[in-house]
Amino acid sequence: MHEDSIGIGELAARTGLSHKALRLYGDRGLLPPAHVDPRTGFRRYRPEQVERARRIALLRAAGMPLALIAGVLAPGGAESVRLLDAYWRGERSVHEARREAVGYAREVLAGRNPRMYEMAERDVPEQKVLFIRRHVTAGGLPDFLGEATGAIFAHLRTSGACLSGPLFAVYHGIVSDDSDGPVEVCVPTADTVGPVGEIGVRIEPAHREAYTELGKKQRDFATMVGVHDAVLSWIREQGYEPTGGSREVYYPNWETAEEGEHVADVAGTLTTRGGKA
Repeated sequence: MHEDSIGIGELAARTGLSHKALRLYGDRGLLPPAHVDPRTGFRRYRPEQVERARRIALLRAAGMPLALIAGVLAPGGAESVRLLDAYWRGERSVHEARREAVGYAREVLAGRNPRMYEMAERDVPEQKVLFIRRHVTAGGLPDFLGEATGAIFAHLRTSGACLSGPLFAVYHGIVSDDSDGPVEVCVPTADTVGPVGEIGVRIEPAHREAYTELGKKQRDFATMVGVHDAVLSWIREQGYEPTGGSREVYYPNWETAEEGEHVADVAGTLTTRGGKA
């Protein structure tokens, strides 16, 4: 080991980072020690790692997740700056999108009945759907939606079957950092196709539902939570009882739409308290 290497205590003193943080960054591969004593576990670092530790600390102060930092630091120079700028544009976009969710929550907390979304009703015919159901929290929801959709579409292709309507997700319970649904991803088809693995097949009965349309700008998680709450509240106000979970209906332009273009609906089934729609 080079004589100019430094221990974790000196690295902590030079950077202001705690031993705990330095160990975490090392375990995540962001700041691996130059040498670890196999007998004592004592970590030593190269002096130039002080600057890397400083940059990690700055990016963490900006709110960047550990999982993104390695990719931002790797190229260095102007490219690292470009990646940081792209991250911050995304964060600002999320912040702006949450204004709507905060506005809705303020109205509810004030005891008012917010009318932020235009509601409509429609009849949905009986349809066969392939589905995957799983318990997921908010952190795992995007990956689950993407993975389940991909798996079902692959099964459709293998079976020679086609999509017969927009795919949708049914939320049988609240999804948050603390609550895990469950959630179903459903893909309609009129063709003959059987279940396989975790992919099931069922008949969705005909029903009447209330819904509101969403634009591309309203796709973030916080906004969607408020919209679900608004739809279910409206259904109760009309004298119905929400059943079967609320749902998000996704249209083919979900990823390619222009800002403000209609990309999805949030809907809930209209069922009277006596059990009939």
